[in-house]
Amino acid sequence: MSRPIIAATLGLLAALAALPASARGLQAKIAKVTTPVATLEQVRVRVDWAAGADSGELQLWAGRVEAPDLGYRYRDLHWRCPLRREGKDGWRCEGELRSGRAAPLQLALRFDAATTQASLAQGRARIALDRDAGSPDLTGIDLSRVPIQWAQALLAKAWPDANFKAGEFDASLAIEAPANRPLRIAGPLTLRGIGLETADAAIAGERLGGRFAIDYRTTPALSLLALDGELRGGEFLAGNTYVALPATPVGLRIDAMRHAGAGWELPRIEWRDGDALSVEGDARFASDASLQALEVDVHSGDMSPLRQRYLSGWLGLFGLGEVDLHGAMDMHLQLRDGQLQVADARLHGVNLRDPGERFVFDGLQGDVRYSAGAPVQSELRWASGKLYGLEFDAARLPFASADGLLRFREDATVPIMGGTMTFRGLTIRPPQGEAGADIRFALVLDDIDFGRVSTALGLPAFQGRLSGTIPNARYANERIDFDGGLSMRLFDGRVAFSSLALERPFGSAPSLSADIAFDDLDLLRLTEVLGFGSITGRLDGRIDGLRLVDWTPVAFDARFITDAKPGIKQRISQRAVQNISSVGDASFVTSLQGKLIGLFDDFGYRRIGIGCHLVNEVCSMSGLHSASNAFTIVEGAGLPRLGVVGFNRQVDWPTLVERLVAVGSGEVKPVVE
Repeated sequence: MSRPIIAATLGLLAALAALPASARGLQAKIAKVTTPVATLEQVRVRVDWAAGADSGELQLWAGRVEAPDLGYRYRDLHWRCPLRREGKDGWRCEGELRSGRAAPLQLALRFDAATTQASLAQGRARIALDRDAGSPDLTGIDLSRVPIQWAQALLAKAWPDANFKAGEFDASLAIEAPANRPLRIAGPLTLRGIGLETADAAIAGERLGGRFAIDYRTTPALSLLALDGELRGGEFLAGNTYVALPATPVGLRIDAMRHAGAGWELPRIEWRDGDALSVEGDARFASDASLQALEVDVHSGDMSPLRQRYLSGWLGLFGLGEVDLHGAMDMHLQLRDGQLQVADARLHGVNLRDPGERFVFDGLQGDVRYSAGAPVQSELRWASGKLYGLEFDAARLPFASADGLLRFREDATVPIMGGTMTFRGLTIRPPQGEAGADIRFALVLDDIDFGRVSTALGLPAFQGRLSGTIPNARYANERIDFDGGLSMRLFDGRVAFSSLALERPFGSAPSLSADIAFDDLDLLRLTEVLGFGSITGRLDGRIDGLRLVDWTPVAFDARFITDAKPGIKQRISQRAVQNISSVGDASFVTSLQGKLIGLFDDFGYRRIGIGCHLVNEVCSMSGLHSASNAFTIVEGAGLPRLGVVGFNRQVDWPTLVERLVAVGSGEVKPVVE
């Protein structure tokens, strides 16, 4: 039960005081009592006072109590208390006040011709009122440990969608209620442990506290609010913005106004969180609380606290919730009708670092300017960086913006791993309404040292140069799709990537899909790098439908087969035979007796072929040709003629990976059977 009840009973006191002494054993009915704050209807007053007694009993009933400016309405109020005289014309009464099924409160009143003093209490919560007949329009109210729910109706006048569910407050308020001027509530306010939530859960807060000076004025046509003070601790969520307030005070000032039927206008907003963040600006909201306009200037002299205090919600959407920020920045933002009009960010020696080193940018300097209207230009630079372990050097990004698009005004080339990565035609459309960000570009990779890439990614020491062009790439809905493909020279052959797509590149469980074609790879160089043994010849192959989740293969259809070339010998070492047999659950057969196999270091072969179709962590194995459940992996040639045949078509993928790792580390020992 909310509590403007003290003010609402003042008219009844006047009616009681007007009763003659001879009537103090009677009842009075009053159709309507009007005070500056509230109106009471269907009022009954009863006084029981025995002849010659020094005290009696007072009972008050009110069928309806309404305080429209405060937002309160009650039904069936009943107050019962022992009535005593004080002085010549004073009265004192204290007892239970009930309304419907709500828990009772203790209402105490003391009044005479000049003053009225009252208090309303429940447990530790207390409201005390003081009025003077010399200032009939002014009421002083002191509140101590009052549950925030008691003020729900009043707060709903300013914020109808908010439900205040926890916390308490202290206040010392002056309420001015003149007949021809706005209702005014002003004074200091202290909040502790406030919890709130809107009906759609778009805004929520927990454990919020603070100290403020509040000045609220309202008429049926216009409401004005001035709030100035500091927040102390707690956290709140507004859309995707999550704020975890520091232990140190955060200054807050808001000047607001609202016309009848319209939304709130905030001509002054100030947020002061030391050197971490300061904000100044103004805003305007529609009647449904949607943001219509916003203009703010933001400064951070020390960005290191920003992620934890202010940015974790937004960064988390892109999988960047743990990124470290250092440096300083300034920003100017303008929104109109909910759409971004101007964004100007100026960075001063900013470093961004993902703890897992998925990306690193050091020495970010310059500005990025966006405009929904007139053309603007800007330029961003960095000193060095890293992307998934791939290091890149200093570069500059030349921006231009107009009509709601941010683009490169010329190609931007980034030196990376001994080669270059060039972005062409990059355009960025920021999120608009329900549509997320849309980024499009072309990408050219030129002469990148794949040996350095392999080392950075923890791969075997592959050697080659990576080049290729992606004519069109698009990022939308946390997915990058690449048209065209990439190719590289590797092991004196060619490897080509096509149908590339990357989902959630910095989010949880990033997913990569691609098709890969291998043409004319030198098997000797490949097997020596892999520590697989020695195989001479050339290799072709494909990996179709490759899908990596969190960089682990979950699906593909792979097939590799040797390609005979004139003048190129096709030989396979005994160690390579043993490793193939180990990996493929195979055995080898020969036209000579098994005990003679150990006399030879290598063997001739006509063809080698192996395939794996991976689904649900099971690899369906295949080879050159099949007979029943067996499949041929190595088809021998010459003497001694040796063949390798697999007999287990269904192989557990984790087990297969373990065998490949064992082969690469040399843990598989040659065995002749």
